[in-house]
Amino acid sequence: MLFRYTPRQLAGMTAIMLSAFAYFACDASAQQPQDRGPPGPADPGPRGGAPGAGGALPGFDTPTQNLFTAALGRFKEVDSVSGGIAGESGVGLGPRFNGNSCAACHAQPAVGGSSPPVNPQVALATLDGAQNTVPSFITLHGPVREARFVFQTAPVSDDDHEDTHGNSQQATEQQALDGGVHNLYTITGRTDAPGCNIAQPDFAGQLANNNVIFRIPTPLFGAGLVEDVPDNVLIANAQPGAHFNHSANDGTITKFGWKAQNKSLLVFATEAYNVEQGVTNFGFPNERDTTAGCQFNATPEDSFNLTGLNPPSVSPASDYSPDVENFAAFMRLLNAPTPAPATPSTTNGQQAFMSVGCASCHVPKQTTHADVNFSPFSDFALHTMGDGLADGIVQGNAAGNEFRTAPLWGIGQRLFFLHDGRTSDLLQAIQAHASNGSDANGVIDNFNALPATTQQDILNFLRSL
Repeated sequence: MLFRYTPRQLAGMTAIMLSAFAYFACDASAQQPQDRGPPGPADPGPRGGAPGAGGALPGFDTPTQNLFTAALGRFKEVDSVSGGIAGESGVGLGPRFNGNSCAACHAQPAVGGSSPPVNPQVALATLDGAQNTVPSFITLHGPVREARFVFQTAPVSDDDHEDTHGNSQQATEQQALDGGVHNLYTITGRTDAPGCNIAQPDFAGQLANNNVIFRIPTPLFGAGLVEDVPDNVLIANAQPGAHFNHSANDGTITKFGWKAQNKSLLVFATEAYNVEQGVTNFGFPNERDTTAGCQFNATPEDSFNLTGLNPPSVSPASDYSPDVENFAAFMRLLNAPTPAPATPSTTNGQQAFMSVGCASCHVPKQTTHADVNFSPFSDFALHTMGDGLADGIVQGNAAGNEFRTAPLWGIGQRLFFLHDGRTSDLLQAIQAHASNGSDANGVIDNFNALPATTQQDILNFLRSL
């Protein structure tokens, strides 16, 4: 049956429909995003393509190139407690440790870099029967981290802890400073550590008391060039009156580590091998944990091999040398990162980087004893970074709110930023430089005053490095 409407009925229905359409059209328009102008700057993310780093410095003769190749193999070696597990031929892991291979943590974008996209510390917790719990601050796709406690005991009160970021007198009078590394894991339960029974630190309790800070691996590319820069060159290239960390023994400038606390690559290697993997060596010959049931090797666990390796590698120099000498050789011979080709945006970004004052600390050029020029984008001096980045850890001349200027070369392929890896966003890392008392506040003000397009050019320039 067909319904028939009179002209008056049709007219009334049409008016209702038009009214409803107008209402919903107005309502829909109210729900649409408003025009907020052009988008702001954004980190373009890690640069794609092949790694711009990881090879040897150019121009080596065959024996030196062979040393680099063999030393790289030692850097990639995986440690077990006594070397008896397949695929884990290194000796000396533990009793406490953060990692079992240098290359597992110094991995992005190539061996010698920083934290990889998949954190090896997660699987390491239970490798070979180990009975560790993964701490809450270690995640599968987060940065490799070491943990340090600011105080030997948790802060007395929240007010006292807030003061520690400025090293207050009240806090230090009530609690002894710690500052040392507290390893994530132990060898308890591992198939190659029978009878060892030690517990992990109480990270949950220390976190609840805001007594834990973190560090992530520093990239090692071009480290030999950095080691070879004379003190007078560093002083000349830095701001007048620049504050450097110094060796307490010979008084010379120290350059390596987040607070420039280590004098040389050999010191850097020997300390890291003992602290991060628990391997005693000629630089650090004593176990950090002396529990009797957890000692499985004579010390030092890493020493010279007076008969050479069997089978030999391509380098006799490597074969007879301990691991730490190989690590130092690998770092010294490792080439600097190669930047991406310039574009109009990155060229403009570099000019803006200079004009706003970034280059006053991130000095583009340094020169070695042999007059080799390179571009680390760092003065290697210490700077006050304010309350926002302060970690309360004192190392040498570096106060609790001071850090070495982080070199920016290779940052284009980095995944995590700042000393603790708190962000993967380069723009957030830049903004984190500004906080109460920071030396960088004026520079960040200049950056924020730039047009969004110029800020984007700076980000593109940094991701090209």
